[in-house]
Amino acid sequence: MTTTSTTTSTPKRSVTALTAALLAACIAFQLNASMLSPALVTMARDLRTDDATIGLSQTLFFTLAALFSLFLPRLSDIVGRKRVLLGMLLVMLVGSVVAALAVNVPMLFVGRMIQGVTGPVVPIGLLVLRNEIADPKRYGAALGLLTAVNGGIAGVDALAGGWIATHFGFRGIFWVIAAVTVVAALMVAAWGVESKPSAGTRMDWWGVLPLVVSVGALLTAFNEAGKLAAADWGLVVGGIVVALVAFGVFWAVESRVREPLVETRFLKRRGTWALLVTTLLTMTGVFAVVNGLVTSLAQNPDAGFGMEADLASLAFLTPYALVGWVVGPFAGRLAPTLGYRAVLRVGLVGSIVATLVMAFVGVHSLPVLVAATVLIGITYAGIANIILNGLGIVLSPESNPGFLPGLNAGAFNLGAGISFAVLPALQIALGTGGSAGTAGYSGGMLLGAVITCAALATSFLIPRPASAETGAAA
Repeated sequence: MTTTSTTTSTPKRSVTALTAALLAACIAFQLNASMLSPALVTMARDLRTDDATIGLSQTLFFTLAALFSLFLPRLSDIVGRKRVLLGMLLVMLVGSVVAALAVNVPMLFVGRMIQGVTGPVVPIGLLVLRNEIADPKRYGAALGLLTAVNGGIAGVDALAGGWIATHFGFRGIFWVIAAVTVVAALMVAAWGVESKPSAGTRMDWWGVLPLVVSVGALLTAFNEAGKLAAADWGLVVGGIVVALVAFGVFWAVESRVREPLVETRFLKRRGTWALLVTTLLTMTGVFAVVNGLVTSLAQNPDAGFGMEADLASLAFLTPYALVGWVVGPFAGRLAPTLGYRAVLRVGLVGSIVATLVMAFVGVHSLPVLVAATVLIGITYAGIANIILNGLGIVLSPESNPGFLPGLNAGAFNLGAGISFAVLPALQIALGTGGSAGTAGYSGGMLLGAVITCAALATSFLIPRPASAETGAAA
């Protein structure tokens, strides 16, 4: 396998410009994920449909983002990371324009699916930086800055989305996304640096197909399970069976092709499966706690605090995203010195503590619930999320640097889907009078804490990324 690189050392000023360009690209992608959340009701009204149908547009976006994240980082290793990143931004622009011009639900779906192609913007951006920044501390800080975007753009994106939807309609949001995408594309074109660590290698499309089918079937199964009583459980079971069969086919293909998407020996490494399991469990345990249970409890007029949706977002999601944005670069900078695994465990322990406080006290006290949400913003959005993304980069083998970030991105998305299928289901099952009782919310949060404990235990199996650390072994 060819592993030649086309890069040269990059001056500090150029690295700063490169980081700014990559940050702009990450922001453009994040707007697709978070800016629309407050506008879903407006979209349903303007397109004369219901909330469930509009919610499907979000599901389609995140599903496509997960599937393309599986293989585009590897493709970027081969044909060029700058080229693939620019291509994704142009596709994002097309999808944004289609969605902005949507006159019906199918056209909106098409636009959102096109936007979903841009799923691996953050992993590819991190790979570009890894190739250009030799100093582990500087790379860690840049890693934290870019990855913190995943938690939201300091909470401003959701607030701006709600304001734009109110005054200009949902189409205004897509035009804003399109404008930001144009700026990001121009910055990447001007300041981006090309690298092709696997130039000359043939892309393994035969391996891509069964892997995409496997993860897609799992995501479909868990999305369906999230419908609870309305779910088609035959589809859920069928999706899981298809996923297992397709993964078996993927393993067989990768064992036989000359230049596989992922060599099976890499899949067997502890640095691969331990990280993927930790990421999956972390997302399952944390994601729906803040984005589902907390926001639902805040707006519940019977068991909760009866807040309006915009006030709930301002009280919970905005500070959650803001503290994650602030803490992320510091967590990334400390990781090379204190050890990636040690910093990760701090984040996981803090997330467990915060979730337990929510479950036992926060469900009865609004100030405590807000404080615990801010703590999770620090420990998960600002620490654990940052380090898990970073480990996907620094643990990936030099001969195939794009494969682990891609699979890790799939684990993030799969964990989010499972989280929304499992935690709210327990909340409804335990709630007094359906979903009204605080016992249901406490039960869902406690389950999240238990799953996060499993993630903490699994994290001890992750090997130390010695080449990315400067301090003592963690």
